[in-house]
Amino acid sequence: MIEELKPYAEYKESGSKWLGAVPAEWEVRHLRTLISKRAERDRPDLPLLSVAREKGVFVRSMTDADENHNVIPEDLTNYKVARAGNLVINKMKAWQGSMGIAPCDGIVSPAYFVFDFRIANQAFGQRLLRSKPYVAHFAQASDGVRVGQWDLSIPGMRQIPVLVPSEDEQAAIVRFLDHANRKIDGWVRAKRKLIGLLNEQKQAIIHRAVTRGLHPDVPLKPSGIPWLGDIPKNWEAKRIKYLLREVDNRSTTGLEPLLSMRMHHGLVVFSEHFTRPPQAATLVGFKIVRPRQFVVNRMQAGNGVIFPSCLSITGLVSPDYAVFDPIADVNVDYLGELFRSRTLRVKFRSESKGLGTGTSGFMRLYNDRFGAIHIPLPPREEQDSILKGIGEQSADLNTAIARTEREIALMQEYRTRLTADLVTGKLDVREAAAHLPAPPVAAPVEPATDEPVEEVETEENTE
Repeated sequence: MIEELKPYAEYKESGSKWLGAVPAEWEVRHLRTLISKRAERDRPDLPLLSVAREKGVFVRSMTDADENHNVIPEDLTNYKVARAGNLVINKMKAWQGSMGIAPCDGIVSPAYFVFDFRIANQAFGQRLLRSKPYVAHFAQASDGVRVGQWDLSIPGMRQIPVLVPSEDEQAAIVRFLDHANRKIDGWVRAKRKLIGLLNEQKQAIIHRAVTRGLHPDVPLKPSGIPWLGDIPKNWEAKRIKYLLREVDNRSTTGLEPLLSMRMHHGLVVFSEHFTRPPQAATLVGFKIVRPRQFVVNRMQAGNGVIFPSCLSITGLVSPDYAVFDPIADVNVDYLGELFRSRTLRVKFRSESKGLGTGTSGFMRLYNDRFGAIHIPLPPREEQDSILKGIGEQSADLNTAIARTEREIALMQEYRTRLTADLVTGKLDVREAAAHLPAPPVAAPVEPATDEPVEEVETEENTE
């Protein structure tokens, strides 16, 4: 159906190099004619809303650790009231698309902009302002000394051109995009499920190798550690503190490259994996990581976010992470596979302390408890051979996982392009939308995203 969409019959110049030609019958209005600033406050009884690049505006969870890295003040009387349907903009992240329509009455940071938004179909307005062409418009209307900390200028924002098709066309575009997104989300979920199954197979290979070695008939002995059970006869049960020692070297300039922890990619250079700038205003005081050192995300160790640096450069990680030097004859890549195995992840979770339970809440693996954990350790030569065996046995799985991840990335790019083409009038969906089946009655599913576990970040800035 998408392949059959055609352009409109007649176009006119929009006056914007990013929007280009637009349908001749569409209005092009300045944003100032569609918005009115709101300044209502003193409603701490209303739910707290957040604004994020990926989600738009949503009710902030008070229990999800992923949404609560910023301290919430006890007194919320100064927070701005956003009524259902209001446009809320994170003024320092507007150029990334960090804005959206409030789904319900709530309160937002005093640093955000809140507007009445006079457009016939607010779902269309949200998709338009969050579409890729508008990233450039909001970037142009933002300024500041440091990239990533730009501030949205009110005069510049007011001049942004807004495309306003007829109310029926707005509804048709929204209906078509809702239909397409349901199809895309279902496809992406199926692909993610496939990746999950492939990773389960890979984890089974790793678990067997790091707890029994490569030979299934190897003789065993009691480890003396109840949760660990039997281990191969020539292996030792060693405490981690005898293998790794914490180091705490901090950057005095903040000029070293920023690194990031990704659950399925390890320790990577931030700029090579993300187009957005880092959230921190300065990297001074961040921890220095050198090649072959170990990095532990204390709050995500139980999820396997613990890696040696395989990079050839020295970089920086969050001050909240722990960095370790190997102090014994160990293969750090082997240790990484062991630490991310099912057995050790469960143990790390059980040793983590804090607020919350399971994989949610503020659970942290402190260094003393980390160091006291016994691990099954084969001789160094066997570590090397096991690591090689894991690589050989997992090669086909890794290839399949990488291929599926590329397919998902391409589909997400297609979604972004499709949205931009429809809300800016590059394709006419009126006839196609009229023949779509009725939408399902069930509540809409959030679009599938692929957000990695990485540096602790939030879309909210200091206020």
